Amino acid sequence: MGASETGAREGSAARDRGFVTAEAAVVLPVLVAFTMALVWALLAAVALIQCVDAARAGARAAARQEPPATVLATARQAAPGGARISVRREGDLVRVRVEAETPGPGALTLDLAQEAVALAEETVGAAR
Repeated sequence: MGASETGAREGSAARDRGFVTAEAAVVLPVLVAFTMALVWALLAAVALIQCVDAARAGARAAARQEPPATVLATARQAAPGGARISVRREGDLVRVRVEAETPGPGALTLDLAQEAVALAEETVGAAR
């Protein structure tokens, strides 16, 4: 190999180092933003699952004719922080609705709502 070929390779490698730095400077913020979006989506999914669990637990407690304070406490225990819980009765059915917001900045918050319905136990087996 001649000196001119070796010099050309070294010059090319030196120029490529600048491209790698520029690519990393562009890719790193994109990777950070993508990772943050994945974490936010995971937190939103967890909050939704907590709403489902809280609504089901509250509906079961209400169907067993637990006192209203106990029903709310049971649902609140499983619900995400700051959730709004409502309990209502429609004939033989008990409905518990849990509403919460996803964690995150204002523009990224979503309103999550889940409802569970249970048949009141005193109506099970009753003649109609």
